[in-house]
Amino acid sequence: MWEEKLKIYDALVDKCPRFERKGKSMIYTSANGYMFSLLNKAGEIGIRFPKEVQEKYIEEFQSSLYKSYGAVMKGYVLIPDHILEDTNLSVKLLNESYDYVMTLKPK
Repeated sequence: MWEEKLKIYDALVDKCPRFERKGKSMIYTSANGYMFSLLNKAGEIGIRFPKEVQEKYIEEFQSSLYKSYGAVMKGYVLIPDHILEDTNLSVKLLNESYDYVMTLKPK
């Protein structure tokens, strides 16, 4: 299960030339000093968005806030499998998240 999700995650990130996947045990993407996507041990993918976009996507995707290692990750939306099956949409979401963190004050 986890290895399958890692393959999906890597395939999505590979379609995004502005950033790359990082991490060995904790798999994530980051830019501008901020993580903006994450693959947790449960094989769930979370993507970071501004508050108003989070609420929109949680409703639209029938999803929830993202949890990793038992903690709710502020700003992250759990990306359900039915959304991950749409590669173009998933790549769009990753790029949208990247664009968002690039607007934040660099860390």
